[in-house]
Amino acid sequence: MAEMTYAEAAKQAIVEEMRRNRRVFVLGQDVQTGAYAEVLPEFGPERIRNTPICEAGFYGAGIGAALTGMRPVIEAAFSTFCYSAMDQIVNQAAKSRYMFGGQASVPLVIRAFVAYTVAFAAHHSDRPWGLFAQVPGLKIIVPTTPYDVKGLLISAIRDGNPVLCFDDLTLASMRGDVPEGEYTIPIGLADVKRVGSDVTVVAVGGAVHRALHAARMLEGDGVSAEVVDIRSVAPLDRRTILTSVAKTGRLIVVDPAPGTCSVASEVAATVAEQAFTRLKAPVVRLTAPDIPVPFSPNLERLMFPTGEDIVRAARELIH
Repeated sequence: MAEMTYAEAAKQAIVEEMRRNRRVFVLGQDVQTGAYAEVLPEFGPERIRNTPICEAGFYGAGIGAALTGMRPVIEAAFSTFCYSAMDQIVNQAAKSRYMFGGQASVPLVIRAFVAYTVAFAAHHSDRPWGLFAQVPGLKIIVPTTPYDVKGLLISAIRDGNPVLCFDDLTLASMRGDVPEGEYTIPIGLADVKRVGSDVTVVAVGGAVHRALHAARMLEGDGVSAEVVDIRSVAPLDRRTILTSVAKTGRLIVVDPAPGTCSVASEVAATVAEQAFTRLKAPVVRLTAPDIPVPFSPNLERLMFPTGEDIVRAARELIH
């Protein structure tokens, strides 16, 4: 094992895949002078390609390259920048394999970070994993640890479909152990980060760590909380979620995104439809409100579910 940050593990996954497969290359704004500067001499400007500030253009170039057999990794920066290339992502990348009857595939990875609780204001602070989950043909991952981001990114680069990887910026400096040898994590497999028996807490992104903090606080009350890290929004691992709820009988879903038509909504609906008779209490959703993110740090901090919110909800469900 080697200890590294989330950001270091993500970069290591991409660089190792570039060394393994010459068809893998990176493109994005300022990538040659940013995170990939130290490996630019190894790969050259052909495989680490700077792009102009034109998302529709370089996303389209990435999709075209993928259709011809390359495996591009687009460094998208803020997740909200993906909106400038919505037609390319939603109408081209996601649908091409289906519309060509399986004769073409789009092995493309788009990395975009979600920034919130850092006063970046509304244009830079969305958490759009639920929005893109509405698009058939896309796979969506939201890693939460250095171990997870490396294993999931390697799987994403090797996948034959377009994969969106949303990196929670609050986790970039988080440190953790990463195996030195090659490994992958299947896309579509949730992870039980903590085993419990009284209440299931299903969480997305940085909310996973707030859920783990809440579980430690609840332990002092004699409450055993099971924490399920979704990791993959599409496909969603419903089986792991349902198995956990069948055991605990109670569910709290924590999603930093707005609540309407959210991943939290989908998890809650799945449990209501398929495990209703196993529930001992109503499902609780803890999400952000349906408003743009304010610039004021004090106002922004009020938007997102905290560990204390999870503890409060769990106590109300059990008592």
